[in-house]
Amino acid sequence: MAAEAEVGTETPGRKGPSRLLLIIGAAAAILLVAGAGLFFFLSSSSDADGGSAEAVGRDTFIFNLPTMMVNLNSDGDGQAYMKLTIALEVADEKMMTEIQPRLPKVIDAFQVYMRELRKSDLEGSAGIYRLKEELLRRVNLSIYPAQVESVLFKEILVQ
Repeated sequence: MAAEAEVGTETPGRKGPSRLLLIIGAAAAILLVAGAGLFFFLSSSSDADGGSAEAVGRDTFIFNLPTMMVNLNSDGDGQAYMKLTIALEVADEKMMTEIQPRLPKVIDAFQVYMRELRKSDLEGSAGIYRLKEELLRRVNLSIYPAQVESVLFKEILVQ
């Protein structure tokens, strides 16, 4: 009978701590979810305020370049051509006046680079991204100390 009494006392004793642990775990999970929700709510509202103020306060100007048409480098695959219309994004009107006298130098840098491209270099979004980055680098070298913020493609045709 003593053995039965000990077995009987162990079973209720185990249910007590397991229920207590279950309640504590549920409360901790609720607090964790509530804290994460509060964190994301507060961080998203501060980002939205900062982003809109930055977008409103920042004006840029667009400088359009003439349409360029170049022969691409062919590896015996026949002739390939590229027609490209580009716009340059600059910070202010002063930059536009600094670029204007250097425009022939910019177009020359673009033409020399693009004539060495192959049709396969321009395939996919990665090829267009590399072209954009290289043109940005070359325009900034050509007009230094002035600087262009980005190169914008208005038209790209590879044939």
